[in-house]
Amino acid sequence: MWPLAVKPDHPELRRERIELADGDFIDLDWTTNTTGPLVVVMHGLEGSAHSHYARRIMHVLPARGMRGVLMHFRGRSGEPNRLARAYHSGETGDINTIAEILHKREPGVPLAVIGYSLGGNVLLKWLGELGSSVKIKTAVAVSVPFILSDLADHMSTAAKAAVVDLHLSVEEISRLDSFWKFDDKVTAPIHGFEGAVDYYQRCSSRQFIHGIRIPTLVLQARDDPFMTQAVIPTEAELSESVRLELSDHGGHVGFISGGT
Repeated sequence: MWPLAVKPDHPELRRERIELADGDFIDLDWTTNTTGPLVVVMHGLEGSAHSHYARRIMHVLPARGMRGVLMHFRGRSGEPNRLARAYHSGETGDINTIAEILHKREPGVPLAVIGYSLGGNVLLKWLGELGSSVKIKTAVAVSVPFILSDLADHMSTAAKAAVVDLHLSVEEISRLDSFWKFDDKVTAPIHGFEGAVDYYQRCSSRQFIHGIRIPTLVLQARDDPFMTQAVIPTEAELSESVRLELSDHGGHVGFISGGT
Protein backbone atom coordinates (compact mmCIF):
# COMPACT_ATOMS: atom_id res chain seq x y z
CA MET A 1 0.00 0.00 0.00
CA TRP A 2 2.97 2.34 0.43
CA PRO A 3 3.12 3.38 -3.26
CA LEU A 4 -0.51 4.49 -3.05
CA ALA A 5 0.34 6.83 -0.18
CA VAL A 6 3.11 8.61 -2.05
CA LYS A 7 1.60 9.22 -5.48
CA PRO A 8 3.25 12.16 -7.22
CA ASP A 9 1.09 14.88 -8.74
CA HIS A 10 -0.30 14.26 -12.20
CA PRO A 11 2.32 15.26 -14.78
CA GLU A 12 1.18 17.47 -17.64
CA LEU A 13 0.44 15.18 -20.57
CA ARG A 14 -0.68 15.58 -24.17
CA ARG A 15 -3.09 13.01 -25.63
CA GLU A 16 -2.87 11.51 -29.09
CA ARG A 17 -5.32 9.01 -30.55
CA ILE A 18 -4.01 6.32 -32.89
CA GLU A 19 -6.64 4.80 -35.19
CA LEU A 20 -6.08 1.09 -35.72
CA ALA A 21 -6.62 -0.99 -38.84
CA ASP A 22 -9.39 -3.03 -37.18
CA GLY A 23 -11.49 0.09 -36.51
CA ASP A 24 -10.53 0.49 -32.86
CA PHE A 25 -8.12 2.99 -31.32
CA ILE A 26 -5.24 3.36 -28.87
CA ASP A 27 -4.78 6.53 -26.80
CA LEU A 28 -1.25 7.72 -26.07
CA ASP A 29 -0.38 10.24 -23.34
CA TRP A 30 2.83 12.17 -24.05
CA THR A 31 5.04 14.20 -21.76
CA THR A 32 5.26 17.79 -22.97
CA ASN A 33 9.00 17.94 -23.72
CA THR A 34 9.68 17.68 -27.44
CA THR A 35 13.24 16.36 -27.71
CA GLY A 36 15.17 13.34 -26.52
CA PRO A 37 14.89 9.55 -26.76
CA LEU A 38 11.38 8.05 -26.69
CA VAL A 39 10.25 5.71 -23.91
CA VAL A 40 6.90 3.93 -24.27
CA VAL A 41 5.30 3.03 -20.93
CA MET A 42 2.94 0.03 -20.70
CA HIS A 43 0.70 -0.10 -17.62
CA GLY A 44 -0.59 -3.10 -15.70
CA LEU A 45 -4.01 -4.69 -15.20
CA GLU A 46 -6.70 -2.00 -14.90
CA GLY A 47 -3.93 0.62 -14.99
CA SER A 48 -3.70 3.95 -16.79
CA ALA A 49 -1.83 7.25 -16.70
CA HIS A 50 -3.30 7.68 -13.20
CA SER A 51 -1.47 4.65 -11.76
CA HIS A 52 1.17 5.52 -9.15
CA TYR A 53 4.02 3.94 -11.13
CA ALA A 54 2.89 5.65 -14.35
CA ARG A 55 2.79 9.07 -12.69
CA ARG A 56 6.21 8.51 -11.20
CA ILE A 57 7.97 7.38 -14.37
CA MET A 58 6.31 10.11 -16.45
CA HIS A 59 7.81 12.63 -14.01
CA VAL A 60 11.24 11.00 -14.07
CA LEU A 61 11.69 10.63 -17.83
CA PRO A 62 11.65 14.36 -18.77
CA ALA A 63 13.98 15.09 -15.85
CA ARG A 64 16.42 12.61 -17.41
CA GLY A 65 16.17 14.17 -20.87
CA MET A 66 13.76 11.61 -22.31
CA ARG A 67 10.24 11.81 -23.70
CA GLY A 68 7.61 9.56 -22.18
CA VAL A 69 4.59 8.20 -24.03
CA LEU A 70 2.14 6.10 -22.04
CA MET A 71 0.26 3.61 -24.17
CA HIS A 72 -3.21 2.94 -22.79
CA PHE A 73 -4.41 -0.56 -23.47
CA ARG A 74 -7.78 -0.70 -25.22
CA GLY A 75 -10.55 0.63 -22.99
CA ARG A 76 -8.19 2.02 -20.32
CA SER A 77 -7.89 5.66 -21.40
CA GLY A 78 -11.23 6.73 -19.93
CA GLU A 79 -13.28 5.90 -23.02
CA PRO A 80 -14.63 2.44 -23.93
CA ASN A 81 -13.08 0.84 -26.98
CA ARG A 82 -15.26 0.30 -30.03
CA LEU A 83 -14.90 -3.43 -30.56
CA ALA A 84 -16.13 -6.43 -28.58
CA ARG A 85 -12.60 -7.15 -27.38
CA ALA A 86 -10.28 -5.63 -24.82
CA TYR A 87 -6.68 -6.13 -23.82
CA HIS A 88 -5.06 -9.19 -22.32
CA SER A 89 -1.71 -10.45 -21.04
CA GLY A 90 -0.55 -11.77 -24.40
CA GLU A 91 -1.82 -9.11 -26.82
CA THR A 92 1.37 -8.00 -28.59
CA GLY A 93 -0.16 -6.66 -31.79
CA ASP A 94 -0.96 -3.23 -30.37
CA ILE A 95 2.48 -2.50 -28.92
CA ASN A 96 4.01 -3.66 -32.19
CA THR A 97 1.78 -1.24 -34.10
CA ILE A 98 2.71 1.66 -31.81
CA ALA A 99 6.42 0.86 -32.02
CA GLU A 100 6.25 0.71 -35.82
CA ILE A 101 4.46 4.07 -35.97
CA LEU A 102 6.92 5.80 -33.65
CA HIS A 103 9.93 4.31 -35.40
CA LYS A 104 8.61 5.43 -38.80
CA ARG A 105 8.00 8.97 -37.52
CA GLU A 106 11.47 9.37 -36.03
CA PRO A 107 13.74 6.62 -37.38
CA GLY A 108 16.89 8.20 -35.95
CA VAL A 109 15.60 8.58 -32.39
CA PRO A 110 16.33 5.80 -29.85
CA LEU A 111 13.13 4.03 -28.76
CA ALA A 112 12.70 2.03 -25.54
CA VAL A 113 9.78 0.40 -23.73
CA ILE A 114 9.03 -0.03 -20.02
CA GLY A 115 6.33 -2.52 -19.01
CA TYR A 116 4.78 -2.91 -15.56
CA SER A 117 3.10 -6.11 -14.34
CA LEU A 118 0.70 -7.25 -17.10
CA GLY A 119 2.40 -4.72 -19.37
CA GLY A 120 5.72 -6.36 -18.54
CA ASN A 121 4.36 -9.76 -19.55
CA VAL A 122 3.15 -8.35 -22.86
CA LEU A 123 6.51 -6.66 -23.39
CA LEU A 124 8.64 -9.76 -22.79
CA LYS A 125 6.36 -11.92 -24.94
CA TRP A 126 6.58 -9.39 -27.78
CA LEU A 127 10.36 -9.12 -27.54
CA GLY A 128 10.71 -12.89 -27.59
CA GLU A 129 8.38 -13.25 -30.56
CA LEU A 130 10.22 -10.73 -32.73
CA GLY A 131 13.80 -11.23 -31.59
CA SER A 132 16.24 -8.96 -33.43
CA SER A 133 13.56 -7.56 -35.75
CA VAL A 134 11.91 -5.52 -32.98
CA LYS A 135 11.95 -1.75 -33.59
CA ILE A 136 13.25 -0.71 -30.16
CA LYS A 137 16.75 -0.46 -28.70
CA THR A 138 16.21 -1.54 -25.09
CA ALA A 139 13.51 -2.52 -22.60
CA VAL A 140 12.69 -2.75 -18.90
CA ALA A 141 10.05 -5.06 -17.39
CA VAL A 142 8.93 -4.64 -13.77
CA SER A 143 7.04 -7.13 -11.54
CA VAL A 144 6.27 -9.54 -14.37
CA PRO A 145 3.73 -12.38 -13.91
CA PHE A 146 5.86 -14.86 -15.87
CA ILE A 147 3.33 -17.70 -15.47
CA LEU A 148 -0.24 -16.46 -15.76
CA SER A 149 -1.87 -19.45 -14.09
CA ASP A 150 0.19 -18.75 -10.97
CA LEU A 151 -0.92 -15.12 -11.02
CA ALA A 152 -4.57 -16.16 -11.33
CA ASP A 153 -4.15 -18.43 -8.31
CA HIS A 154 -2.76 -15.60 -6.17
CA MET A 155 -4.87 -12.64 -7.23
CA SER A 156 -7.99 -11.81 -5.21
CA THR A 157 -11.43 -12.73 -6.46
CA ALA A 158 -14.07 -10.45 -7.96
CA ALA A 159 -12.73 -9.94 -11.49
CA LYS A 160 -14.94 -7.41 -13.21
CA ALA A 161 -17.19 -8.34 -16.11
CA ALA A 162 -16.25 -6.57 -19.33
CA VAL A 163 -18.78 -4.28 -20.99
CA VAL A 164 -19.26 -6.41 -24.12
CA ASP A 165 -22.00 -8.70 -25.39
CA LEU A 166 -20.89 -11.97 -23.79
CA HIS A 167 -24.22 -13.76 -24.19
CA LEU A 168 -24.07 -14.54 -20.47
CA SER A 169 -26.96 -14.23 -18.06
CA VAL A 170 -26.80 -12.00 -14.99
CA GLU A 171 -26.57 -15.16 -12.90
CA GLU A 172 -23.63 -16.45 -14.95
CA ILE A 173 -21.79 -13.14 -14.70
CA SER A 174 -22.31 -13.09 -10.92
CA ARG A 175 -20.51 -16.44 -10.69
CA LEU A 176 -17.32 -15.07 -12.29
CA ASP A 177 -15.75 -14.63 -8.88
CA SER A 178 -12.15 -15.58 -9.68
CA PHE A 179 -9.58 -14.79 -12.35
CA TRP A 180 -9.74 -18.38 -13.59
CA LYS A 181 -13.50 -18.19 -14.10
CA PHE A 182 -13.40 -14.71 -15.60
CA ASP A 183 -10.64 -15.57 -18.05
CA ASP A 184 -12.31 -18.86 -18.97
CA LYS A 185 -15.70 -17.28 -19.72
CA VAL A 186 -14.67 -13.79 -20.86
CA THR A 187 -11.04 -13.10 -21.72
CA ALA A 188 -10.36 -16.37 -23.52
CA PRO A 189 -13.42 -16.64 -25.80
CA ILE A 190 -13.51 -13.01 -26.95
CA HIS A 191 -9.82 -13.18 -27.89
CA GLY A 192 -9.85 -16.53 -29.67
CA PHE A 193 -8.54 -18.87 -26.96
CA GLU A 194 -10.14 -22.21 -26.11
CA GLY A 195 -10.34 -21.36 -22.42
CA ALA A 196 -8.32 -20.08 -19.49
CA VAL A 197 -5.80 -22.93 -19.64
CA ASP A 198 -5.12 -22.31 -23.34
CA TYR A 199 -4.87 -18.55 -22.75
CA TYR A 200 -2.46 -18.88 -19.83
CA GLN A 201 -0.28 -21.45 -21.59
CA ARG A 202 0.04 -19.47 -24.82
CA CYS A 203 0.51 -16.03 -23.27
CA SER A 204 2.82 -16.57 -20.28
CA SER A 205 6.01 -14.65 -21.01
CA ARG A 206 8.48 -17.04 -19.37
CA GLN A 207 8.53 -19.30 -22.44
CA PHE A 208 9.48 -16.37 -24.71
CA ILE A 209 12.40 -14.92 -22.75
CA HIS A 210 15.01 -17.08 -24.48
CA GLY A 211 14.14 -15.38 -27.80
CA ILE A 212 14.87 -11.80 -26.67
CA ARG A 213 17.71 -10.21 -28.66
CA ILE A 214 17.88 -6.63 -27.38
CA PRO A 215 19.25 -5.45 -23.99
CA THR A 216 16.43 -6.05 -21.49
CA LEU A 217 16.34 -5.50 -17.73
CA VAL A 218 13.80 -7.43 -15.66
CA LEU A 219 13.22 -6.09 -12.13
CA GLN A 220 11.49 -8.49 -9.75
CA ALA A 221 10.91 -8.66 -5.98
CA ARG A 222 11.03 -11.88 -3.99
CA ASP A 223 8.23 -10.60 -1.73
CA ASP A 224 5.79 -9.90 -4.58
CA PRO A 225 2.43 -11.04 -3.10
CA PHE A 226 0.92 -11.86 -6.50
CA MET A 227 3.31 -14.66 -7.43
CA THR A 228 5.58 -17.32 -6.03
CA GLN A 229 9.32 -17.88 -6.32
CA ALA A 230 8.58 -20.77 -8.67
CA VAL A 231 7.59 -18.45 -11.53
CA ILE A 232 10.98 -16.69 -11.69
CA PRO A 233 12.98 -17.88 -14.73
CA THR A 234 16.16 -19.83 -14.19
CA GLU A 235 19.50 -18.60 -15.49
CA ALA A 236 19.34 -21.21 -18.24
CA GLU A 237 16.04 -19.78 -19.52
CA LEU A 238 17.39 -16.26 -19.98
CA SER A 239 18.86 -15.16 -23.28
CA GLU A 240 22.23 -13.40 -23.24
CA SER A 241 20.35 -10.12 -23.77
CA VAL A 242 18.31 -10.39 -20.57
CA ARG A 243 19.48 -9.25 -17.14
CA LEU A 244 17.28 -10.36 -14.24
CA GLU A 245 17.59 -8.31 -11.04
CA LEU A 246 15.98 -9.88 -7.96
CA SER A 247 15.32 -7.67 -4.94
CA ASP A 248 14.43 -9.03 -1.51
CA HIS A 249 11.86 -6.26 -1.13
CA GLY A 250 9.72 -4.18 -3.45
CA GLY A 251 6.41 -6.01 -3.46
CA HIS A 252 4.40 -5.65 -6.63
CA VAL A 253 5.49 -2.54 -8.53
CA GLY A 254 6.82 -0.96 -5.34
CA PHE A 255 10.58 -0.33 -5.30
CA ILE A 256 10.12 3.08 -3.66
CA SER A 257 13.83 3.65 -3.03
CA GLY A 258 14.47 3.21 -6.74
CA GLY A 259 11.84 5.71 -7.81
CA THR A 260 9.79 3.39 -10.01
